[in-house]
Amino acid sequence: MSEKAKSEEVDETRMDNEIQEDQHEVNETEEVVEELSAEEKLKKELAAEKDKFLRLFAEFENYKRRTSKERLELFKTAGQEVIVSLLPIMDDFDRAIKELVKFEDKEMFKGVELISNKFRETLKNKGLEEVGVKQGDTFDAEVHDAVTQIPAPSKKLKGKIVDVIEKGFKLGDKIIRHPKVVVGN
Repeated sequence: MSEKAKSEEVDETRMDNEIQEDQHEVNETEEVVEELSAEEKLKKELAAEKDKFLRLFAEFENYKRRTSKERLELFKTAGQEVIVSLLPIMDDFDRAIKELVKFEDKEMFKGVELISNKFRETLKNKGLEEVGVKQGDTFDAEVHDAVTQIPAPSKKLKGKIVDVIEKGFKLGDKIIRHPKVVVGN
């Protein structure tokens, strides 16, 4: 082989080596790009899962808060039906005490009064409160139930409560029976 042929062969080998090195570098770069894109893809998936988890956690916290609030309200008004059904009995006690005052039998009056007070205290301990209404108070349609309107006995009672026919009660913050009133016109 001549020197020229050997030189050409060495040049070809060198070129092949350079091409192979370039090809190897390109392959490594592509692998790095693929690894980065796979890494970026995993980071995006992780971020999406974190977001999903945070939203689910927040939703669960809201659910817990809402159910605990509902449970508290339920406990506050759990016996509402029973208490509402006992209100006419309390009205009967009031009427009985008014009538017993007229009689001379003080022992019977004391007995009925003691039972009435015990009954009232028991209901009060369960959260029952009387809605305070008296003659001369301003009429409020959201609180009072106007049974009728009559001509006002005086100018001061015009648009105000003239008489209370039935007491009103509330259980906690909720009015369970509106006071029935007569309004001056």
